[in-house]
Amino acid sequence: MNMKTTLTCKTDSPSAQAVQLCSVDDLIADSGVCALINNQQIALFWLPALTPALYALGNYDPLGKASVLSRGIVGDLRGEPVIASPLYKQHFSLQDGHCLEVPEVSVPVYRVELRDNQVFCYLPQ
Repeated sequence: MNMKTTLTCKTDSPSAQAVQLCSVDDLIADSGVCALINNQQIALFWLPALTPALYALGNYDPLGKASVLSRGIVGDLRGEPVIASPLYKQHFSLQDGHCLEVPEVSVPVYRVELRDNQVFCYLPQ
């Protein structure tokens, strides 16, 4: 699979550092995995039917107070791709990280790219 998809997120900055995470073949379609980068947990979601197909959020659920978002249920609410936390089932936008049920709560989102079958995540320095 030789394709490129990019999602630009609010934590993207000019000083962001690209980190190679894995091959797209390591991902499970329509599901999440957790990556540990510099002691930071990143929830990575591969949704091949969508454009963009890759999303990356902080793995920590601020409402459930646990690092579990990568194990949540991927879905769609009113046309917005979301992850439902496995703890209390709040929905977090995969596009900008805000919680749909509690708008003042959000999780960090990260820019991710698929280049030559490899997944890269941009982390602020």
